Amino acid sequence: MKVLKFGGTSVGKPENLNTIFQVIDREIRNGQTVITVFSALSKVTDQLTEMSRLAAKRDEAYKSKFDEIRSRHVQFIEKAFPVARCDSVIAAIETILAELQDIIHGVFLLKELSGQSLDLILSFGERLSNTIIAAYGRIAGYPAQYIDARQFLVTDDHFGAAHILPNIANPKIAAFFQNYIANPNAGLPIVTGFIAATEDGVTTTLGRGGSDLTASLIGAALNAKEIQIWTDVNGFMSADPNKVKEAFSLPELSYEEAVELSHFGAKVLFPPTIQPVIDKKIPVRILNTFNPDFPGTVIRKNPSGNGGFVKGITSIRNISLLTVQGSGMIGVSGISSRLFGALARVNANVILISQASSEHSICVAILHESVPKAKAAIEAEFALEIELRRVDPVEVENDLIIVAVVGEKMRKTTGLAGRLFSALGEKAINVIAIAQGSSELNISIVIDVHDEVPALNAIHNAFFAKKIKVNLFQFGVGQIGSTLLEQIKTNYTYLLANHALDLRVVGLANSRKMLIEKDGIDLNDWHNALNNSTVKNDLPALLAEIKKLNLDNNIFVDCTASTEVAAHYEHLLAGRTSVVTANKIGNTSSYAQYVKFRDLAKSKHVHFLYETNAGAALPIISTLRDMINSGDRIIRIEAILSGTISYILNNFRPGRRFSDIVREAKAKGFTEPDPRDDLSGLDFARKALILVREIGLPAELSDIQIEPILPENCFSAPSIETFFEELDQSNVYFDKMLQTAQAEGKVLRYIAIYENEKTILKMEKVGPAHPFYSLSGADNIIAFTTARYSENPLVIKGAGAGAEVTAAGVMADIFKVANAVMKSKSF
Repeated sequence: MKVLKFGGTSVGKPENLNTIFQVIDREIRNGQTVITVFSALSKVTDQLTEMSRLAAKRDEAYKSKFDEIRSRHVQFIEKAFPVARCDSVIAAIETILAELQDIIHGVFLLKELSGQSLDLILSFGERLSNTIIAAYGRIAGYPAQYIDARQFLVTDDHFGAAHILPNIANPKIAAFFQNYIANPNAGLPIVTGFIAATEDGVTTTLGRGGSDLTASLIGAALNAKEIQIWTDVNGFMSADPNKVKEAFSLPELSYEEAVELSHFGAKVLFPPTIQPVIDKKIPVRILNTFNPDFPGTVIRKNPSGNGGFVKGITSIRNISLLTVQGSGMIGVSGISSRLFGALARVNANVILISQASSEHSICVAILHESVPKAKAAIEAEFALEIELRRVDPVEVENDLIIVAVVGEKMRKTTGLAGRLFSALGEKAINVIAIAQGSSELNISIVIDVHDEVPALNAIHNAFFAKKIKVNLFQFGVGQIGSTLLEQIKTNYTYLLANHALDLRVVGLANSRKMLIEKDGIDLNDWHNALNNSTVKNDLPALLAEIKKLNLDNNIFVDCTASTEVAAHYEHLLAGRTSVVTANKIGNTSSYAQYVKFRDLAKSKHVHFLYETNAGAALPIISTLRDMINSGDRIIRIEAILSGTISYILNNFRPGRRFSDIVREAKAKGFTEPDPRDDLSGLDFARKALILVREIGLPAELSDIQIEPILPENCFSAPSIETFFEELDQSNVYFDKMLQTAQAEGKVLRYIAIYENEKTILKMEKVGPAHPFYSLSGADNIIAFTTARYSENPLVIKGAGAGAEVTAAGVMADIFKVANAVMKSKSF
């Protein structure tokens, strides 16, 4: 035997009735005896409440509300039933409505609306809907019988949320349904949810959502095989899907998890529903009327596949926090008892409690509507202590919410709370109060209402993300930037399949325009999309948009050589956005700025990576850091970190003119438009400066000594054309250097040398025993002589220039950030 309950949204539209009876028919065909419970039509209980309030105020507008209720049900019948059957069903509800009209008119005349009267009025919602549904069932071919639950559900007289008297109700339920269970042909019970009665027959209600409890009480009393709660969602969700896009349906929950999630805001189930079925271990299944084939969520004693550490995240709005504190509370027994006694006397429901270990303060979270009476009750209780200034007046904080993280496996799980607060910290969300019960089933936090959606999403991503989304904001789409976008596009599927990494470019900018797409820019058409964008390049506006979007795992990627872009790293890092840059300017300005970037990244728990600043894709900076972090001592560094200079000197041999090789390098795009920008050694010096700073020296660019490659006449030439003319005239100068090196069996190399805390860039002659001797093409090379690598230096060699390798270096840094994020999401 199964009990099926259908909520107000399930019966909200006439066309839904056919689906509902198909669901019922499927269970009957499977050999099940079925008892059904139905709520009022959706929103009708609210309409009845509003009508009652108006009548109690002697506001004749209650009559129009009554007419709306009547019209709602008549129109429902006219759409649901064949024309020939409408009159008889309408006549049946008119009888019920006439009784309601008399009662509500009495409220109007007396100007009084007691809890008892309101419960009686609210009962008409279920009485009307179940009368209609029973009639529909009979027309559809089922022996449906309308059953008023007041015949067997017996409660106390706590009107508005009456409590069942199980010792009386359970025998009544068993006796009432005995015939239906023993005789399948006895009829299909259509039972009113939500309503009950006292022993004296006075109508009561079980509280909003009480139809769930009706089904549970009947199922428990009759030892049902299963209780089904049919609603408008696919079971319990991991979070509210209206607030968390990635929320998903939970296949199973324990009884305790379901109660916690329901109590803290999940509206799928009325919290008291679970209590009657726990002892008898009856499963409760939450199903979707509008997706009846979806398995939904089953709630049982011991879920077989109980999933992860956290099951769900919920929130309760309209919360206020009342804080009672003062020096007179420390070490004084009975303070808590007095506080909660005062709240109980005014029926102020406490949702969360947090008390300082010093006993100096206690704070309680309650619904905002209870604040006036709760505050007055507390201050009355502690009036003497407040007058003597031993206790402060009650402090009230409004516009708060409670977020609850629930899961049975949270018990004794090390690191779980850390992950929760880390997720909130990354979003700069301030936690006002915290509570965790001794069961460790629930961690509840109080936060500002404006932080609700960011907090829910951050926590959900921290515990449930099956893939990690990393959002890129890329500035610069030149050779390096466009190559990087191609690499991201090419590797997207691989990263998603092998690393569960969803790498999205959500922001893109060139020197004129910028483009932002929250769900990711189509990298197959980014060029046209950016060109067609109507948003002008505005870096401060982009920073503001990054903050506004409030996405997780942001990385700002700088593929420019812009001083202006580098100037904004500080704001990005301070705003908890990681920075990956191929731009050397930020790291080669003042040493104080360099340190500030690193310190900001550390304090904000983000990343500042710039591997390509020294050697494109070569792992130079990371290797240097690893050696230092592992305790090695740097003795000497020799490096060639200019692909342009490397190409020129590697091709300078007898029979070739130096000036011709420079022209060749320029023609191949290895140099800047003015080759002196490369041959000055300044860019090389910036790379050397970064390495020196990584070692830990507070160096400035002026501390790097540069011995010039070119004679002065070449540097002072007024134009590029005259530069080459002067360079042609200087070939003798270079030939002489080459001949001297050749005579010694050596080659020319322009090398940065660090030793004894001094750095110099100079032309050196190196022989066959030197690791730089065999360098070719435009390769870069670096040799580390350290305490550990004292006999044979550690050498790193490879391509040090070009869009492909530089973009690959940037991509590697992006993956390092993403990998760190992925590690932080797992235990």
